[in-house]
Amino acid sequence: MTEPSAALAELTEISSQIESAVLFDDKGKVVAATIPDERAAQVAASATALLDQAGQIGGGELTQLEAATGDGSLFVVKDGQRLIAASTSAEPTAGLVFYDLKKCLQASAKPAAKPKPKAAPKPKPKAAAKPKPKPRASRSKSNESS
Repeated sequence: MTEPSAALAELTEISSQIESAVLFDDKGKVVAATIPDERAAQVAASATALLDQAGQIGGGELTQLEAATGDGSLFVVKDGQRLIAASTSAEPTAGLVFYDLKKCLQASAKPAAKPKPKAAPKPKPKAAAKPKPKPRASRSKSNESS
Protein backbone atom coordinates (compact mmCIF):
# COMPACT_ATOMS: atom_id res chain seq x y z
CA MET A 1 0.00 0.00 0.00
CA THR A 2 1.22 3.48 -0.72
CA GLU A 3 2.36 5.05 2.50
CA PRO A 4 -0.74 6.87 3.85
CA SER A 5 1.27 9.90 4.93
CA ALA A 6 2.76 10.07 1.42
CA ALA A 7 -0.76 9.96 -0.06
CA LEU A 8 -1.78 12.85 2.20
CA ALA A 9 1.34 14.82 1.31
CA GLU A 10 0.54 14.41 -2.37
CA LEU A 11 -3.08 15.42 -1.74
CA THR A 12 -2.16 18.66 0.02
CA GLU A 13 0.44 19.38 -2.66
CA ILE A 14 -1.98 19.05 -5.59
CA SER A 15 -5.08 20.53 -3.95
CA SER A 16 -4.64 24.11 -2.84
CA GLN A 17 -8.18 24.12 -1.42
CA ILE A 18 -7.52 21.47 1.24
CA GLU A 19 -6.20 22.90 4.48
CA SER A 20 -6.03 19.70 6.54
CA ALA A 21 -6.89 16.05 6.11
CA VAL A 22 -7.20 12.86 8.14
CA LEU A 23 -7.15 9.29 6.80
CA PHE A 24 -8.84 6.77 9.09
CA ASP A 25 -10.59 3.42 9.12
CA ASP A 26 -14.27 2.67 9.74
CA LYS A 27 -13.51 2.08 13.44
CA GLY A 28 -12.16 5.63 13.75
CA LYS A 29 -8.50 4.65 13.98
CA VAL A 30 -6.37 7.39 12.43
CA VAL A 31 -3.94 6.08 9.82
CA ALA A 32 -2.37 9.40 8.82
CA ALA A 33 -3.11 13.09 9.31
CA THR A 34 -1.84 16.54 8.51
CA ILE A 35 -2.85 17.76 11.98
CA PRO A 36 -1.75 16.70 15.49
CA ASP A 37 -2.82 13.22 16.64
CA GLU A 38 -5.30 14.29 19.31
CA ARG A 39 -7.09 16.66 16.96
CA ALA A 40 -7.00 14.06 14.17
CA ALA A 41 -8.75 11.52 16.44
CA GLN A 42 -11.47 14.09 17.21
CA VAL A 43 -11.97 14.85 13.52
CA ALA A 44 -12.17 11.12 12.68
CA ALA A 45 -14.77 10.50 15.40
CA SER A 46 -16.82 13.56 14.43
CA ALA A 47 -16.67 12.79 10.71
CA THR A 48 -17.77 9.20 11.30
CA ALA A 49 -20.69 10.33 13.47
CA LEU A 50 -21.70 12.99 10.95
CA LEU A 51 -21.63 10.51 8.06
CA ASP A 52 -23.62 7.94 10.06
CA GLN A 53 -26.26 10.45 11.18
CA ALA A 54 -26.68 11.89 7.71
CA GLY A 55 -27.04 8.37 6.34
CA GLN A 56 -29.85 7.64 8.79
CA ILE A 57 -31.70 10.75 7.71
CA GLY A 58 -31.15 10.01 4.05
CA GLY A 59 -32.15 6.39 4.39
CA GLY A 60 -28.93 4.73 3.24
CA GLU A 61 -25.20 4.52 3.67
CA LEU A 62 -23.51 7.69 2.52
CA THR A 63 -20.21 7.59 0.72
CA GLN A 64 -19.52 11.33 0.67
CA LEU A 65 -20.65 14.41 2.49
CA GLU A 66 -19.92 18.15 2.56
CA ALA A 67 -20.78 20.28 5.56
CA ALA A 68 -20.34 23.96 4.72
CA THR A 69 -20.07 26.97 7.00
CA GLY A 70 -19.30 30.60 6.24
CA ASP A 71 -15.63 30.01 7.05
CA GLY A 72 -15.07 26.75 5.19
CA SER A 73 -16.22 23.20 4.61
CA LEU A 74 -15.68 19.74 5.96
CA PHE A 75 -15.63 16.96 3.38
CA VAL A 76 -15.94 13.29 4.27
CA VAL A 77 -15.48 10.46 1.77
CA LYS A 78 -15.86 6.75 2.48
CA ASP A 79 -14.53 3.94 0.30
CA GLY A 80 -15.16 0.54 1.87
CA GLN A 81 -13.47 0.55 5.26
CA ARG A 82 -11.33 3.61 4.57
CA LEU A 83 -12.39 7.19 5.12
CA ILE A 84 -10.90 10.61 4.69
CA ALA A 85 -12.03 13.90 6.17
CA ALA A 86 -10.69 17.22 4.97
CA SER A 87 -11.26 20.86 5.78
CA THR A 88 -11.18 23.61 3.20
CA SER A 89 -11.44 27.37 3.06
CA ALA A 90 -14.75 29.02 2.21
CA GLU A 91 -16.44 28.29 -1.13
CA PRO A 92 -14.33 25.37 -2.37
CA THR A 93 -14.90 23.70 -5.72
CA ALA A 94 -16.76 20.74 -4.22
CA GLY A 95 -16.48 18.40 -7.21
CA LEU A 96 -12.73 18.88 -7.41
CA VAL A 97 -12.27 18.36 -3.66
CA PHE A 98 -14.32 15.16 -3.73
CA TYR A 99 -12.30 13.93 -6.72
CA ASP A 100 -8.99 14.66 -4.96
CA LEU A 101 -10.14 12.93 -1.76
CA LYS A 102 -11.26 9.83 -3.66
CA LYS A 103 -7.93 9.67 -5.49
CA CYS A 104 -6.11 9.95 -2.15
CA LEU A 105 -8.13 7.05 -0.71
CA GLN A 106 -7.41 4.95 -3.79
CA ALA A 107 -3.70 5.78 -3.67
CA SER A 108 -3.46 4.84 -0.01
CA ALA A 109 -5.10 1.47 -0.76
CA LYS A 110 -2.96 0.47 -3.74
CA PRO A 111 -0.13 -1.90 -3.14
CA ALA A 112 3.12 -0.03 -3.25
CA ALA A 113 5.09 -0.67 -6.35
CA LYS A 114 7.85 -3.07 -5.49
CA PRO A 115 11.19 -1.66 -6.38
CA LYS A 116 12.61 -3.47 -9.34
CA PRO A 117 15.61 -5.49 -8.38
CA LYS A 118 18.75 -4.13 -9.87
CA ALA A 119 19.99 -6.31 -12.63
CA ALA A 120 23.25 -7.99 -11.87
CA PRO A 121 25.99 -6.30 -13.78
CA LYS A 122 26.79 -8.13 -16.95
CA PRO A 123 30.10 -9.87 -16.74
CA LYS A 124 32.72 -8.16 -18.79
CA PRO A 125 33.80 -10.28 -21.68
CA LYS A 126 37.16 -11.76 -21.05
CA ALA A 127 39.76 -10.45 -23.37
CA ALA A 128 40.70 -13.15 -25.79
CA ALA A 129 44.18 -14.26 -25.08
CA LYS A 130 46.40 -12.99 -27.83
CA PRO A 131 48.29 -15.77 -29.44
CA LYS A 132 51.97 -15.60 -28.78
CA PRO A 133 53.91 -14.76 -31.90
CA LYS A 134 55.70 -17.70 -33.37
CA PRO A 135 59.40 -17.32 -33.40
CA ARG A 136 60.61 -16.27 -36.82
CA ALA A 137 62.69 -18.67 -38.66
CA SER A 138 66.16 -17.32 -39.07
CA ARG A 139 67.54 -17.07 -42.54
CA SER A 140 70.60 -18.93 -43.06
CA LYS A 141 73.44 -17.27 -44.94
CA SER A 142 74.26 -20.47 -46.69
CA ASN A 143 71.43 -19.94 -49.12
CA GLU A 144 72.81 -16.62 -50.17
CA SER A 145 75.09 -16.50 -53.14
CA SER A 146 78.12 -14.36 -53.21
